[in-house]
Amino acid sequence: MKELNEILNYTLQFNKDVGISLRAILMLLLVLIFASFLLKYFEKFVKKRLQNEDKNKFNTVFSFASWLLYIIILLVTLNSLGVNVTAIFAASAALLIGVGLALQTFFQDIISGIFIILDQSVHVGDIIELDDKVGRVEEIKLRTTRAVTIDNKVLVIPNHKYLSNSLYNWTQNGTTTREHIKIGVAYGSDVQLVKRLLLKIANEHPKIFKHPEPVVIFEDFGESSLDFKLVFTLNDSFQAQIPKSEIRFKIDELFREYNISIPFPQRDIHIIKS
Repeated sequence: MKELNEILNYTLQFNKDVGISLRAILMLLLVLIFASFLLKYFEKFVKKRLQNEDKNKFNTVFSFASWLLYIIILLVTLNSLGVNVTAIFAASAALLIGVGLALQTFFQDIISGIFIILDQSVHVGDIIELDDKVGRVEEIKLRTTRAVTIDNKVLVIPNHKYLSNSLYNWTQNGTTTREHIKIGVAYGSDVQLVKRLLLKIANEHPKIFKHPEPVVIFEDFGESSLDFKLVFTLNDSFQAQIPKSEIRFKIDELFREYNISIPFPQRDIHIIKS
């Protein structure tokens, strides 16, 4: 028994201020194992009472909170076992400052990820626009958000971008969105005919909603054209490029049939001879 106590009391001395005994190491391991069992039980207990979507959010936050809790348990246990924690921090102060600076953006991403999950500004399946990039959210992690763009490319967004940039959530108010197509016609064109043709094209397209009705707006007397905007509602804005393209094809076809010209900018050049 005496020999066992001597072994357990053997101290690993790192310097004159920092040392830890084998007894303290064993106690620390036992505390960490006990804490891990409690955390796993708590995780199962909470997840049983959550819906599937909330489970994913809980997993993300819980993974970060667990590591933070382990660090706190580690420091408190070492301090209670007589280890000079203050001396450890003092000895590694320069290293901790360097690591902190290097991980600054990393922690910004994590904090932003927690905010995103808690305030529910973005959900899986939402269509978002950030830095002129549009994608459908596939997965929200603690550090990054994974989205798939219209051309099926994976977009990995660091979460701190949500705090420093304006985020457009196309589908937060529902899956339907108002889209528009701008068109210019030549001066002298029958504007009422233009309006009827644009509404006819919109109302006949299978993917455009009848309610709310499509609207034609006479925007302005442009520099070289009469400017119109056709406004309509779609159910899948993520694929809006396809119906928009089909509408433009139909506009070109009908305008040719009814002799409505789509002008292009022209300039008169005057050459002055000296």
